[in-house]
Amino acid sequence: METPSDPKNRRRSERVMLRMKVTVIAEDKQRKPRREEALTLVVNAHGGLLQMKMDVHVGQPMRLVNPQNNVEQNCRVVRVDDSSPDVFSVAFEFDHANPKFWPVVFPPPDWQAPARDAAPGD
Repeated sequence: METPSDPKNRRRSERVMLRMKVTVIAEDKQRKPRREEALTLVVNAHGGLLQMKMDVHVGQPMRLVNPQNNVEQNCRVVRVDDSSPDVFSVAFEFDHANPKFWPVVFPPPDWQAPARDAAPGD
């Protein structure tokens, strides 16, 4: 039985349920750049899960655009599931953690990026 301490259930940052439209820019199977409006389901500081129509593959790079502020973030596909005949559930990981990409007003404590100039042990 899976438990929260099970390594496959651990995440680098807490998940937040967020249904939000994002623009996905990725290459289709013919390697032509395409744009698609997708819908997020769950997000965290390191990526998330969204639903989209474009068929993508694990490891494929994508770019997400937050239409609320036009911020762009590079990411890669880490899992693809057929959630229905028309839509894929796509788990993605940002190239670099970016909790500010999402419009979350009260982010969980583990979304805070460490200070770059802090001394070890601070």
